[in-house]
Amino acid sequence: MRRHEHPSSLEQLLTEIGCCRLCLEHLPLGPRPVLRAKVPARLLIVGQAPGTKVHASGIPWDDPSGVRLRQWLAIGPETFYDQDKVAIMPMGFCYPGRLPKGGDRPPRPECAPTWHSALLARLPAIELTVLAGSYAQAAFLGPARQRNLTETVRAWRGHAPDYMPLPHPSWRTKGWQRRNPWFDEDVLPELRRRVRELV
Repeated sequence: MRRHEHPSSLEQLLTEIGCCRLCLEHLPLGPRPVLRAKVPARLLIVGQAPGTKVHASGIPWDDPSGVRLRQWLAIGPETFYDQDKVAIMPMGFCYPGRLPKGGDRPPRPECAPTWHSALLARLPAIELTVLAGSYAQAAFLGPARQRNLTETVRAWRGHAPDYMPLPHPSWRTKGWQRRNPWFDEDVLPELRRRVRELV
């Protein structure tokens, strides 16, 4: 099979992604693609890339960021990990390593162009895509996003009903939430309403 010629079914595509070695020499812990999807899913979560804990477990959002994300969505793990309801597709499927001054490296640039369009084409029921962080917003909103993450999230109504931009739910976001009370007052109630409809 030539590169970018993807198999017909979602299950076959996920198997192919699981065998991906495209970024092998750039991944300090080696390749371990972490994503989940089934055809009936109506909600899609797009984050950035797995951290070390998720790399170790192979379970997406299996870390404190995932706990915060599920609080924002107001759903428990049993619903969040029900692949018939929620698909999870990060911008980079594998742990990209650490930056010299701390924090994780950006998602590998090869991943999304190679796999995302094929995955999205096999998820016909998606009605809402949650864009957690600036990498996902840049990829999915393109020139429609605002000049920074805060303004993009604040302009969430302009991206509805297909997209809901959020900050990445890392520990760093606690301070951001305190400085931007409109997020808890306006964004989270609408996010939770939409999620209830879909799952």
